[in-house]
Order: sequence, then C-alpha cells, then structure tokens
Amino acid sequence: MGFNRRPEPSIRKLLLHALSFSTALASTVALYGALQVLTNTDTPIVVVLSGSMEPAFHRGDLLFLTNSPHERYITGDIIVYKVPDQLIPIVHRILKTHEKPLDFSSASTRTSYHADSAPVPDQFILTKGDNNPEDDIVLYKGMDWLQRKHVVGKVKGFMPYIGYATIAMNDVPNIKYGLLGIMLLSAVFF
Repeated sequence: MGFNRRPEPSIRKLLLHALSFSTALASTVALYGALQVLTNTDTPIVVVLSGSMEPAFHRGDLLFLTNSPHERYITGDIIVYKVPDQLIPIVHRILKTHEKPLDFSSASTRTSYHADSAPVPDQFILTKGDNNPEDDIVLYKGMDWLQRKHVVGKVKGFMPYIGYATIAMNDVPNIKYGLLGIMLLSAVFF
C-alpha cells in the first residue's frame, strides 16, 4: 500500500501551455498592429538585406520606419521604397527631389488644400545607395522618379545586426523550421 502517484499527463497543463503560447502570439500581433498605426506604415520594421547602404547601414541591421503623409522628404533622407512588381523593398538615400505643383485652378484643390494639414503635394524622388556607383533609375522599372506612393517609410532609427536572424531563416529554411519546432516543444513541455 503506497502513495506512489504517477505523474499523470495533465490535459489541463497542456491547455495552459497552449493558452500561454497563444496569448504571447496574439500580444505580438497586436503590438505590431499598434506600431503600424502609430508609424502610418504597413512595414514599420525592416531588415537591411544588402551592403548597398554601407557604411551607414550594414546587412542585418534592423531599421525603424515612419511614413507621415505631412512630411516632406529632403535630399539626404534615407527611405525604404517598393516599386510595382518588386517583392523586396529597397533602403536607399534620397539624391534629389522635386514636386509636381498643385493645380490651384481646380476648384477642388482651392477648397481642400490647407498647407498645415494637407498631405505633401506629389513629390518625386530619386535615390541612390551610398555604396553604389549610380542612382537607382534602373531599379524603377521604366519610371524616371519614385513617387510618394512608392515610399514605405523614412528611417528614424536602427539596431545594428539584430536582423541577421531573419536573414539566416530566409537563406537556410531548415533554421526556420528548427526554431518553430523548438518553440512548439517548449510551449508543450515547459
């Protein structure tokens, strides 16, 4: 007659771990969504994938972006842009800008434009990587200038080399699957 109780696999314990994992995942998604709203961009955080911006940014640097519709970009600003039919956004410095003047002969422009609150008029942008010999016109897919609609955001800050984990997961898919497996196992057993 003993009191040897075998530890029973508790469904309650497994559900508690699953709930903890789900809560952490939902919190991360909610935080990222809030960051998107605050920064006015769908992609508030990006990883530098090439050396075209060295020495300012290196491959693997994590960049923080904002995209205020009221901000006028100027020569020297570093932006992230994406042109149509291109999957990966590009991080480069603005080389030149010019603006398409507003047509104030139009009644809709006269009544709706207020300099303090209106978005910047159509701004056209030419970029270049700091480490590249020429400007980016060849990357614009038949366009001579980028438009504001192509800009994902302006770089406001960075953390060096933090993004290498993302690069490693994309370059070697087995790393991604291994990390997912470890996360799932730790959620179940710890």
